[in-house]
Amino acid sequence: MSNKVAVRDAYGEALKELGRVNEKIVVLEADVGSSTKSILFGKEFPERYFNVGISELNMVNMSAGLALEGYIPYVNTFAVFMASRALDPVQSLIGYDKLNVRLCGTYCGLSDSYDGASHQAITDIAAMRGIPGMTVISVSDAVETKKAVFALADYKGPVYLRLSRAAAPVIYGEDFKFEIGKGILLKEGSDVTIVVTGTVLHSALMAAELLEQEGIHAQVVDMHTICPIDVELLCACAEKTGAVLTVEEHSVRGGLGGAVTEVLAKDCPVPVSILGAEDYAESGDLNLLMKKYGFGADNIARRAKEVIAKK
Repeated sequence: MSNKVAVRDAYGEALKELGRVNEKIVVLEADVGSSTKSILFGKEFPERYFNVGISELNMVNMSAGLALEGYIPYVNTFAVFMASRALDPVQSLIGYDKLNVRLCGTYCGLSDSYDGASHQAITDIAAMRGIPGMTVISVSDAVETKKAVFALADYKGPVYLRLSRAAAPVIYGEDFKFEIGKGILLKEGSDVTIVVTGTVLHSALMAAELLEQEGIHAQVVDMHTICPIDVELLCACAEKTGAVLTVEEHSVRGGLGGAVTEVLAKDCPVPVSILGAEDYAESGDLNLLMKKYGFGADNIARRAKEVIAKK
């Protein structure tokens, strides 16, 4: 892992680059373009950039019309509002009609830390993955963010792209292969599989190093696509290690953990533990909140040992 880069900055730059090579890309924004960094696209392509004001529901309605006219809309607001204020047309238009819209929810998880629970998004994965046909992607670093933004331009159907506000260590090299629907096995192991999504991935990799010092060999999987989830990889990992820990900056209800347990209960039953948000958090420094709510490497390692003990 190298230097830290803010995921939202990587997103804005990637969107601008994509706009240069694909004239079908249009961007919609709910008056938070400076925060989501979609403003970078808007400054270069003002004729393809629509700031609709604080009107998330109408913004998604507009994106449906643009998609029906053959454009590829990237729709931007905070994740917490995309999965709440805008959810009606997300379900009734984008989901039901399987429109080619990219719903980009920024400031996911606890990353809007100082604005508190009203702006922190811990239920958005659950809301989006419950919509039939919705693809849900949660990226872990700047490189994966850029790869995802470009991959979605060629993808068919509705997508929710989950983006953090925070600066995150760069894990991937520019040459790594990103494929929608395919998880990435970053570390081999035989004792437990840690399945992670989002920027907390770097803490999971650190946890695996701590476990290694105790002679415990953990596999680490970046499950960037939560829906449709990589069933083949999940089952192969579960069969190999016999225990699974999921880690996500999201509620323990309905997110990555729910998606993983649904697969394993059906196809490969093994002990599973879900590490996520148990309740709403308060305002504060992001690093302190992440540690307090159990997303530090030491707690991930502890939870991994607990699920191993259940084998």
